[in-house]
Amino acid sequence: MTTAEQSAEQLEPDPAERQRVRLHRAWAVAAITFFALIATAAFRSSTGALIEPIEHQFDWSRSTTSFAITVNLVVYGLTAPFAAALMQRFGIRRMVGLALSLVALGCLATTVMSQSWQLVLAWGFAIGIGTGSMALVFGAIIADRWFVTNRGLVVGIFSAASSTGQLVFLPVLAYLINHHGWRTAVFVVAAFSLLLVPFVLWLLADSPASVGLTPYGAEPDWAPPASSRKNPARAAIDTLTESSRSWTFWVLVGTFFICGWSTNGLVASHFIPAAHDHGIPPTTAANLLALIGIFDIIGTIGSGWLTDRVDPRNLLLTYYGLRGLSLLIVPSVLGSTVSPPLFLFIVFYGLDWVATVPPTVALCREHFGLEKSGMVFGWVFASHMVGAGLAASFAGAVREQTGDYRIAWLTAGFLCVIAALAFFTIHRRSEDAMVGALSAT
Repeated sequence: MTTAEQSAEQLEPDPAERQRVRLHRAWAVAAITFFALIATAAFRSSTGALIEPIEHQFDWSRSTTSFAITVNLVVYGLTAPFAAALMQRFGIRRMVGLALSLVALGCLATTVMSQSWQLVLAWGFAIGIGTGSMALVFGAIIADRWFVTNRGLVVGIFSAASSTGQLVFLPVLAYLINHHGWRTAVFVVAAFSLLLVPFVLWLLADSPASVGLTPYGAEPDWAPPASSRKNPARAAIDTLTESSRSWTFWVLVGTFFICGWSTNGLVASHFIPAAHDHGIPPTTAANLLALIGIFDIIGTIGSGWLTDRVDPRNLLLTYYGLRGLSLLIVPSVLGSTVSPPLFLFIVFYGLDWVATVPPTVALCREHFGLEKSGMVFGWVFASHMVGAGLAASFAGAVREQTGDYRIAWLTAGFLCVIAALAFFTIHRRSEDAMVGALSAT
């Protein structure tokens, strides 16, 4: 063999090397992240189906079960920014493994409860903290750490995990509740969470640098950002203090509050009992909610693709405006049968369910920088779940006082229109220098 042939053979990568190039570790990390987010969605989607069976067994009111959902949603949201800081300090893999175990423990606790305060502890605190530690903030951190290209698309895929969980689990849970009792359905959610723990410990890595890699799409000279040794709680509070000096931050907080109000708080928690009020069987209503999940997968992944190409402000203005219009027509289309107008709402609303997430994450990154974007989005996401929690109690109180959900639907619709208009007030520019200057004064 000549010297030239030897040199050519040395330069040509072997098949194993080509395989490693094609299958970047980032995609394995993204896959296990997707399934962990599905575990969170499994409980998130189950509450609407569990409300009535639990009320009937224990003779609890709609306000009582709605309060437990409210505590869950608020704790879920407030955990997110601190979980982001803890992930930066102690590692993503440890935090996610612990969070999945806590979700399973909270689910199992509900099967032996006898008092309403026990439901609040299990749903509100155990599951709230567990799911809050795996909120969309977790997905945003993974996308920022492991991907340089296609970040918007990856965030869209992670956002679609909630819809996938809803699509997969809601019909199954509704069937189990109807034929085997609500405790069996809860056991399934707990088992799925526990099953994921060993896979998380095996596949999930804290960062590309921790396994000797660079992020997907990074340049050869890429260098990992310096890790912070700051106390996690202090880091989360400092991020809130600095970012709160920006008007953009408050627009994102306010609009994501309305996003949570109009999705997790109202539709996810109350659509099934609201449809049942009109004569639609709970299993049919659960299938309709799962159908929303199908269209949300399309809408959210499409939103992620668009976020890499279109001004995020324009996307959010469109999403909130269309969602508001769809919610305003719900009282006139919800009836005893699945009519074409109701099906049209399912499709239209489904495409918009969590399409707001990719452009919101993009604005956090654009205005506050890559290093802080995870914790900034954590606080923005906290407002989302506070809004969801208040909406869950508000809708429950409206149903108890008036006998239907009409006022709840109309309120959510008008709030979404206000959110759409808010994006006319922010500029598309980085505010890092402004925030730094203000923090120095």
